Amino acid sequence: MSVPASKRPESGPLARAFAAELRAALARQRITAKDLARLVDLTPAYVNKRLRDEAPFTLNDVEVIIRALGGAWDHVAYTAIDELRVVPAAEEDEDDA
Repeated sequence: MSVPASKRPESGPLARAFAAELRAALARQRITAKDLARLVDLTPAYVNKRLRDEAPFTLNDVEVIIRALGGAWDHVAYTAIDELRVVPAAEEDEDDA
């Protein structure tokens, strides 16, 4: 059973940050989305849609990706989380001005 496009959750800030970090890490290692899809046993369409922020990665996706790529790739998730910590503080400073 598939979820209609209008009912699918939009990618939130953490999902977008994770996708951006993953895109950058994949590019640095010269790993294509198709290669990633094959490694994690997902379809290339599924992976590409999430890398383009058209849908969010699930926590299960994140876990499978990090396990498939090796423990050194956990920095992708940590960096995405760290970016979110910086943004709210910067926004608060602007509100105080």
